[in-house]
Amino acid sequence: MRVAISQPTYLPWLGYFDLMDQADAFVLLDTVQFEKQSWQQRNRIKTPTGLQWLTVPVVFRGRLGQQIREVEIRDPEFTRKHLRAIELNYARSPYMAKYLPELSAVLYGVRQNRNLADLNLRLIQWMVRTLGIETPLILASSLDQPGKRTELLANICRRLGASEYLSPLGSADYLLDEMDCLSSAGVTTFFHNYEHPSYQQPFPPFLAFASALDLIMNEGERAVDIVRSGRRPPLSPSQVTERLAAS
Repeated sequence: MRVAISQPTYLPWLGYFDLMDQADAFVLLDTVQFEKQSWQQRNRIKTPTGLQWLTVPVVFRGRLGQQIREVEIRDPEFTRKHLRAIELNYARSPYMAKYLPELSAVLYGVRQNRNLADLNLRLIQWMVRTLGIETPLILASSLDQPGKRTELLANICRRLGASEYLSPLGSADYLLDEMDCLSSAGVTTFFHNYEHPSYQQPFPPFLAFASALDLIMNEGERAVDIVRSGRRPPLSPSQVTERLAAS
């Protein structure tokens, strides 16, 4: 069984869903510390002048060290601004009219629950359904596992009976030094390897690394095949070490 683990981010990018699509279970790591101005609360859309940030306002002052699952949205009215930006910038996109009502319903749900992790989960669930990805999603908080960093990942993998862990490449900085935690749990580690594909996009030239919402609005039913087209064979720890040494 292959498990992938990543934080619940706001309107994630293409690679997030390719990582998920390669796993038998995808764990949303909502029990780690929240990082202000990170992907946990913001992402980007394509505009005529480039990539534009959409940021969820959260309560941070006086809550240093809070976990992602504890973060409260400061002002639910941000949804109007985000939806207006999406509507304006994707007016020429062929699938905007189809998907904007569904997206609006998810975003407006924040008025009943001001929890950031819950909003991110519901947005990810909507994007997963829209893309047609079938990997089960599991909240780390529902597994109640102890530990920090790689120890926590190993405990989650052990709890789920995983034999393989597919890690985001960005975690290599610390994971390579702590591989024993996973290997001692009987888990073989690989690293996600992804090359961002291009696709139809308004306002040339093409810009990569926007939210996967950009892909969905522009390519509709073809979106999941485009996500998968960027997939490359997973990297072993030794291959990642070689890449880092050469960079």
